[in-house]
Amino acid sequence: MKCVGAVAGCCLGALLCAGAQGQSDAGAQRWVGSWAAAQQAPEPMNGQPALESAKLTDATVRQIVRLSMGGEEFRVHLSNAFGTKPLTIDSVHVARPGKAGDGAIDASTDHAVTFAGESSVTIPIGAEFISDPVRIKVTGLSDLAISFHLADPPMPQSSHVGSRETSYLLHGEHAGDAALPGAEKQEHWYQIAAVDVAAGAGARAVVAFGDSITDGHGSTTNGNDRWTDVLARRLQGDKATREIGVLNEGISGNHLLTNGLGENALQRMDRDVLALSGVKYVFVFEGINDVGMLARGKKATAEEHAALRARMIAAYEQIVLRAHAQGLKVIGATMTPFVGSDYYFPTPENEADRQAVNAWIRGAGHFDAVVDFDAVVRDPKDGSRMLPAFDCGDHLHPGPVGYKAMGDAVGLGLFR
Repeated sequence: MKCVGAVAGCCLGALLCAGAQGQSDAGAQRWVGSWAAAQQAPEPMNGQPALESAKLTDATVRQIVRLSMGGEEFRVHLSNAFGTKPLTIDSVHVARPGKAGDGAIDASTDHAVTFAGESSVTIPIGAEFISDPVRIKVTGLSDLAISFHLADPPMPQSSHVGSRETSYLLHGEHAGDAALPGAEKQEHWYQIAAVDVAAGAGARAVVAFGDSITDGHGSTTNGNDRWTDVLARRLQGDKATREIGVLNEGISGNHLLTNGLGENALQRMDRDVLALSGVKYVFVFEGINDVGMLARGKKATAEEHAALRARMIAAYEQIVLRAHAQGLKVIGATMTPFVGSDYYFPTPENEADRQAVNAWIRGAGHFDAVVDFDAVVRDPKDGSRMLPAFDCGDHLHPGPVGYKAMGDAVGLGLFR
């Protein structure tokens, strides 16, 4: 079922601020993530087959991202995480998007990006490359257009399936063009992994590490109304938390234990949490796909249910252990209800698994803090189901109203 929400308002704040050119005071600032997206290999199961080589041969790709916090300058991360050959990107530009939502940019804000002083970059197999600093100030909750040109296609592309944001693809070198007439539209992000900003010495980032409910399934395309977007707006609205970036590392269909869609959480943790810039906090909001898949289309034994619970808890413990080793605060999030889902058709045994693991998440001494998303969205008349007003319609994912309730439920005191 396709989930539709109300169109969100236009972007907040000017992106590129005049008078901010020049060298930052490196001693008073640090690099902190302001936007990120988890990288995936092409996955036909999730509507993301590899784009044909012809589409990405001599092609310009323009993509829009919403920054969560601002900074005195910024830098862009390009990814070849799943490439089997080196990837050359021969031109990269950044700008403020135009207002029409058609892939156009404000040409007066266009800026060429360099890598080690060069306009092109070749990214090794399985690697990521960070640009030179773009010495222009950006503001929180502003949109950034990232455009690049490929002479030869990625083999294959590293991408993020659930962008919930329109990207534009056009043949030829058009990275610096003000408009892309006739561009093909895609709702995916390609080869872009993160944007960092240079902010104050006390700036830090929170990573939302999760599945489709973090990725934003059921939210509004181009609306920026995922629960993480709501949290970012609240953080920016409080002077005490304005220097906290929010990095959405959700992958639709992701699992704690198995490679459902995207690598399993333990496998991807190094790249999608620990390697990100300036991270201080991580939300762990994974597990509902593990619970749902156990008995999807088959009958699981009591022993299999018990083993799943034990393995999920052990995986959470591993995430906490590895995060603590890097000095991160770990916030556990309870799994939300999904009885009635027309994808998993959960049984009473599945619901018992969810309740048992949630009880462990809430227990003392496991996470540094807990946000009880289950309590936020469940129907008070039947705790195994999502409140209808919050349900996008598939009884598994919230819609924009539900995501707002979730984002509003995160206490900002966690970050002070």
